[in-house]
Amino acid sequence: MPRATTTSDAFNAVAEPRRRQIVELLADGERRVGDLVRELGLGQPQVSKHLRVLREVGLVDVRDQGRQRLYRLNGHALKPIHDWVKGYERLWSERFELLDDVLKDLNKEKHQ
Repeated sequence: MPRATTTSDAFNAVAEPRRRQIVELLADGERRVGDLVRELGLGQPQVSKHLRVLREVGLVDVRDQGRQRLYRLNGHALKPIHDWVKGYERLWSERFELLDDVLKDLNKEKHQ
C-alpha cells in the first residue's frame, strides 16, 4: 500500500515531529518565520517547507503584516485529530482506574 502524502490530511502532516513542534509553538499565538527558525534551530528553508505542508492541509494560516508574514494555528483544522483521540478517552480512563486499584492494593500489602 503506498504511503499517503503529507499534504493529504492533518494526521499525515503532524506525523512529522518538527511539524508537531511548529503546531505547539503556534498554539501560543502568531509567529514570524524568523521566530520559528530561532526556536526550532532549523534553517529558514526547512521551516518554510514545514509551514507549506501545514498550510496545505489547513492547519496553519498566514497573513501579511507589512513586510512580514505571520503564521497562526487554525485550531478548527485539528478537530479530526481531536475527535479521533477522544474516541480513546474512555479506554484510557478505565485503564488508569484499574491501575489505580492495583497500586492501592500493592500499597496496602506493603504496609501490612
